[in-house]
Amino acid sequence: MSQPLRLAGKTVLVTAAGQGIGRASALAMAETGARVIATDVNADLLADLHHDAIETQVLDVLDDTAVQTTMNAKKPNVLFNCAGVVHHGTILDCTTDEWDFAFNLNVRAMFIATQAALPHMLEQGGGSIINMSSAVSSIIAAPNRFAYGASKAAVVGLTKSVAKDFVTQGIRCNAICPGTVESPSWHERVTALGEQLGSYDAALEQFVSRQPMGRVATADEIANLVVYLASDESAFTTGQTHVIDGGWAS
Repeated sequence: MSQPLRLAGKTVLVTAAGQGIGRASALAMAETGARVIATDVNADLLADLHHDAIETQVLDVLDDTAVQTTMNAKKPNVLFNCAGVVHHGTILDCTTDEWDFAFNLNVRAMFIATQAALPHMLEQGGGSIINMSSAVSSIIAAPNRFAYGASKAAVVGLTKSVAKDFVTQGIRCNAICPGTVESPSWHERVTALGEQLGSYDAALEQFVSRQPMGRVATADEIANLVVYLASDESAFTTGQTHVIDGGWAS
């Protein structure tokens, strides 16, 4: 006997769905029965995201009005806040502009999207909010990830606060904290580091060597956790940091 689709009847909105974890998660949730609104600031990245259950939309998460309009129109009962940026460098390298951009994209955009989606979830009797944090946050630190780690730690605090305030109203809010994940943006960081070191292979080894499993994660492995947190199978789970890092933080 076939099993019921885990996300049947759910409307999911994903930010940064054009590539990497966002894209893999949008496809995984569509495959498990959800109606998915896959958004990204880059229209080209959405152009080949094809699935009968996926609707694509260009959305700049830094545009407060566009975010509010989208939430009002789509009324998701699952929100996956995946958009973010990784800054390289220590506190001595970080400019105020880089600090502001890290917090605007990694934290403020998440605050605006959640604030816009929550009233619709409450009206529908509940919902699941999934926030992209990182193992590099309040959990562990990594070299040259000052602004990134600080902003992702703020995501953890945001997540726990939302979870606490709305736990009795059917709202769940959880953070996913990956280690290093293979994605186009990760390959860009490896290439940039390789230019500094004079060797792409040396840069790749630097990233891989910090993972106890001896490899980085695939986007699909993270997407499986997203599906779980979006589904009713995780109905008793809220306010948690779900570390999925191959043992890095152990």
